[in-house]
Amino acid sequence: MGPRSQLEIFTSSVLRLVNEEASYHRELKEQTEHVKQLEAAQGGEDENREYMLKQERLALQQTKNVLPTLKQKIDEAVAKLESHIVEEGKKGSESNVEHITAAKEAIAKAKTAEREIA
Repeated sequence: MGPRSQLEIFTSSVLRLVNEEASYHRELKEQTEHVKQLEAAQGGEDENREYMLKQERLALQQTKNVLPTLKQKIDEAVAKLESHIVEEGKKGSESNVEHITAAKEAIAKAKTAEREIA
């Protein structure tokens, strides 16, 4: 098996970033629920509860801070992938149709994920 083409590399990059973003959104949902549970909890050691709540809120904010940068990375990776699809298409009969199809599917997955999140 030969070396991977640029098209394959950019396709896998887009897919990895989309999966990473989905993971962060799951984590954000879980952390939000955990903070709500801690806020609703009564009793126990007040100092420890407040400390845990502060730590969970900090983790929640850090997760929120990652998302805009990740969105930008996905947009850039999709743009690069689209340009590589065009380059691959210019090869005519030498172009790898399977790689182009996989790349287009990765772009579709990224755009679908963007709509679901928005």
